[in-house]
Amino acid sequence: MPTSGFSGRASESRDLLDGIASDALSEPRAVDVRVGSSTDALTPISVATRSLAARWPQWIGLGLVVTAAVLADQTTKHIVSSQLALDDSIHVLGPFSIHHVQNSGIAFGLFANATALVTALTALAVGWMLVFFARSGARHPVLPVALGLLIGGSSSNLVDRIRLGHVTDFLDFRYWPAFNLADTFIVVGVAALLLALIASDQRASRAVVPRAPRAG
Repeated sequence: MPTSGFSGRASESRDLLDGIASDALSEPRAVDVRVGSSTDALTPISVATRSLAARWPQWIGLGLVVTAAVLADQTTKHIVSSQLALDDSIHVLGPFSIHHVQNSGIAFGLFANATALVTALTALAVGWMLVFFARSGARHPVLPVALGLLIGGSSSNLVDRIRLGHVTDFLDFRYWPAFNLADTFIVVGVAALLLALIASDQRASRAVVPRAPRAG
């Protein structure tokens, strides 16, 4: 039986495989690290971008936090206004007391003589936060809570300024201007927002780490 043809083709196959293996060893390529998937499962993660726009779960979470913040702030203000005369106080513990005061400025009594300006700036800030959340609400799981506290606290004080011309403050630690729950929500929301943005940036920087090719 003729075997020269088969042996020749086998030799050519071995030579081809040896050439491929030699090229693979002599020309190392950077590894394409994929930490996610694109719609076609082929596009590298550096090219395929995930939408950061808020979706309905984020909007629901934001709405719940805003509603809870507004209700808590308005309820406590109503209790203080109805139970304590203006400038009356009740000592609670140490330097802390419930002190009924009125504030026409922003948090902690700042800009008390610029009510119209404070109202306009607060409304613009709330609008900007809503736009930011619509575009980046899925950037970090904490964003609905952080922005919910910010928007809820700002909106509650904004309603009081429009309706009454001032806000009711009652949390008094003696060495610091009196404030209310809305002010607390705003401060906590700002801190949580900054931490969430820093964490999301660090996570994004670690998502795709290019690997240097090995020396041949």
